[in-house]
Amino acid sequence: MGKVVLVTGVARQLGGALVRRLQREPGVERVIGVDTAAPAQPLGAAEFVRTDIRQPAIGAVLSGHAVDTVVHTDLHSTPLSPRGSRAAVKETNVIGTMQLLGGCQKVPSVRRLVVQSSTAVYGSASRDPAVCEESTQAKALPRGGFAKDMVEVEGYVRGFARRRPDVSVTVLRFAHVLGPGADSPMAAYFSLPVLPTALGYDPRLQFVHADDALEALCVASGEPSRGSLNAGTFNIAGDGVLLLSQCARRLGRPTVPLLLPALRWGGAAMRALGIPDFPPEQVRLLVHGRVVRTTQMREVLGFEPRRSTEQALADAAPGLGPALLPPERLARAVDG
Repeated sequence: MGKVVLVTGVARQLGGALVRRLQREPGVERVIGVDTAAPAQPLGAAEFVRTDIRQPAIGAVLSGHAVDTVVHTDLHSTPLSPRGSRAAVKETNVIGTMQLLGGCQKVPSVRRLVVQSSTAVYGSASRDPAVCEESTQAKALPRGGFAKDMVEVEGYVRGFARRRPDVSVTVLRFAHVLGPGADSPMAAYFSLPVLPTALGYDPRLQFVHADDALEALCVASGEPSRGSLNAGTFNIAGDGVLLLSQCARRLGRPTVPLLLPALRWGGAAMRALGIPDFPPEQVRLLVHGRVVRTTQMREVLGFEPRRSTEQALADAAPGLGPALLPPERLARAVDG
């Protein structure tokens, strides 16, 4: 008998792509995709189940299909539809995860759980270490938004791991995912014609390409290769670091340095312009930045991203809208 894999959040780009990718994996017999809305792209031979993970019915889906591997990608900072609310997103992130874990706990066939988390759990503050490791504790816990959701989600996942020690649990903390069609607050920020920045600050940023995020989830959901272990918590990011000013030059975006109070007000203004999750911790990221160490990703998980931070930004650029300045000439002139 082959593996039966259930993927949540398949109406989104990454979840749907993962379903199609897993069908090509040897040893995978069936793939079930779950979401409240039908995916825009076909899922191939996978079975789509329209259900809300916030409801106890998810447990019946797990048991009815004898699922042994669960990949939870239905964790997002933006609503699926333009009319969605931040409250609904939080419910899906937190309550949905609680219901999913409750279902997994009661289904004996479940043997592997993979959760898509975020490096946002480290926060972003002046007292933070220069490079965050998986064991790093946030100096100041996020007080709201997607980052707080992920802190709560990881807490529930740790509780599940204690109650079901027989289940292999993997948490992947992704840096900002960029690439063609990537849907994230950072992509929305970079799509602005002029980038508001914090006066006197030039934060360091890391990205992971959407294709590498897909492969990391695939690696974590499969059997570990020789010399690797795909259980635990891992930072996932591309090689290298870019300053925010370098990102702006590569995208051909002029910047407007603002005093911190004005930037915080600008965060509220951006939410009004259609960027639904640009809370205070996102503003702090534009001040202090965030860089993570990926040694565990390479040495323990056995995963090597194919694209660097710089390449992820470059691949995302065509989908972020026209540049006001010539990015190639500007980057060469300033970066050397």
